[in-house]
Amino acid sequence: MTLDSLKNNNIHTFLIEEIRRKLTEMGNTNCKVQFYWVKAHVGVQGDETADTVAKEAATNADIRECYMKVSKSVVISELSEKSVEKWQTEWDPTTKGKITKEYFPVVADRLDMRINITHNFTSMVTGHGTIRSYLNRFKIIETPTCPFGTNEQTIDDLLFECELLNKERDSLKSTVSKTGNWPISKNRLIRKHFKIFAKFTNEIYFDKLNEVLNPSYQVE
Repeated sequence: MTLDSLKNNNIHTFLIEEIRRKLTEMGNTNCKVQFYWVKAHVGVQGDETADTVAKEAATNADIRECYMKVSKSVVISELSEKSVEKWQTEWDPTTKGKITKEYFPVVADRLDMRINITHNFTSMVTGHGTIRSYLNRFKIIETPTCPFGTNEQTIDDLLFECELLNKERDSLKSTVSKTGNWPISKNRLIRKHFKIFAKFTNEIYFDKLNEVLNPSYQVE
């Protein structure tokens, strides 16, 4: 196969299989084929020509896809990428999951993270669960007030203000302050300091916090 025939072939995903076929044909005719590593962009004619042809194919919007000529893994990868893009377009405008979006505005970033999900972690990144403002919203308890102070017990209160968590928060603040300022955005906190953030969330004992205000109240 000549470079001109490759250039004129509009099914760019066909090229790899076609090259393999040609190599097999050449091998069957006792031709010796060898591959050599060539440093890119140093004026080697064959390399420069191949690079030009590849760029033309990559930027040609009229090229048809031929899924019979690509591997299953490539198809899965492309479909997965498109699914994430669609997910993102639906995630951006939604008014639901406001707190979670503050931590994970980019869907792909969340999918790239390996997270050990715990009850506390879920509460802190959703605002649901044993957060007093959430329980009060559904009339499970009478007041959303933090047991220590006059603020509502919200995610921001637990993360940045609640004096009952000063000891746990000091370790988090110390780590964050080494590379940035405190307070920090939730997105940057979870991306740059995930381990220490997870440690902080798992050290919150919600039942004990609630017992300070109402010893008879416990969340199962």
